[in-house]
Amino acid sequence: MHDYPEGWRPSDHPGRGAPFMQHTETDHAHLARAVELAQRGLGRVSPNPVVGAVIVRDDVVLGEGWHDEYGGPHAEVNAIDACGGADLRGATMYVSLEPCCHHGKQPPCTDAILAAGIARVVVASDDPTEKAAGRGLGILRDEGVIVEVATGDVAARARLANQAFRKLARAGRPWVLFKSAMSLDGKVATQTGDSKWISGEDSRLRSHHWRAQVDAVAVGIGTALADDPQLTARIDGVHRQPRRVVFDSTARLPLSSRLVSHTGDVPLVVVASRAAPRSATDALERAGAQVLVATGQNEPARIRTALDQLGQLDPPVSSVLLEGGPHLAGAFLDAGEIDEVRLFIAPLLLGGRTARDPLEGEGPERIAEAVRALTLECESFNDDVLISARLREW
Repeated sequence: MHDYPEGWRPSDHPGRGAPFMQHTETDHAHLARAVELAQRGLGRVSPNPVVGAVIVRDDVVLGEGWHDEYGGPHAEVNAIDACGGADLRGATMYVSLEPCCHHGKQPPCTDAILAAGIARVVVASDDPTEKAAGRGLGILRDEGVIVEVATGDVAARARLANQAFRKLARAGRPWVLFKSAMSLDGKVATQTGDSKWISGEDSRLRSHHWRAQVDAVAVGIGTALADDPQLTARIDGVHRQPRRVVFDSTARLPLSSRLVSHTGDVPLVVVASRAAPRSATDALERAGAQVLVATGQNEPARIRTALDQLGQLDPPVSSVLLEGGPHLAGAFLDAGEIDEVRLFIAPLLLGGRTARDPLEGEGPERIAEAVRALTLECESFNDDVLISARLREW
């Protein structure tokens, strides 16, 4: 029987046998550092999760690592390598996600941990995929490694860092972040449709950083026709441009648009319906676009089937930045497929009975049926205010 440290208790989680832990200050600090390191993989490792790892012995940090690039070494291996050949027998590894035990583009991290002689592994969050789901922890435990699973704030932060990965694993659909900019009275455009620019320059720059972190940016055909956008992340240091996704039920997207013209540089996906003329979809495909046909009896159903198909692409789309317009955003809300909202509020008043709202769609009939945020955060952005709301946790 293992002698666990004071303040630790055995797990009652079936099939894992790994103790959940009540953090010591030192454990919490090292796990928090692992979660912090994981963030360095944002926009670089999808559809893999972001992961960070720290190796400690006798209160001395021997090495740190994170998953830096899709297809490259995982965080645990990078942390072991960062130790520079030091003897790791008896050391503790703190890792933000349970180590993998399967062969993919890289060998199992459990093999590397065992080969290094690490005696204790402390994990901040679980891996919900079928090929993992506690198996790696079981392998380590069976080989005599002490395995402990965190609870509390650091565990919650580790889960939140991988919401896209977790939703794709559990639901087969990408995690959706809805972003919009609006006036103080909740308008995203004037009565004539003018919307440039409601938000300030710093707010728009932040949006480009979000684009660089997701797998896809989505708009409706109305936005595509009105703005002729590029939907790329136009900042320095972008590792990979997101796919551009246009929800275009009748395949009206012009072949002369900037979205179609740049398919050789950045992938374009057009989501059409069965009502789209075959000639139009064929023309888009010849121009380099990928056309998906969403099915369903109503628009929310077609949203869900479209997201299912995006989640099945190779590589899969695990995260979508939904940039509008209001019609498409309302359909996503009606489909129950908005996971997080980020709204820039600008110091403007527009008024106008026909000025556009950020969300249309059907909406609930009663306040009691409204979607309620799990968390709310507020941040100042020069003249603008950013309100972030998390609607679901995976």
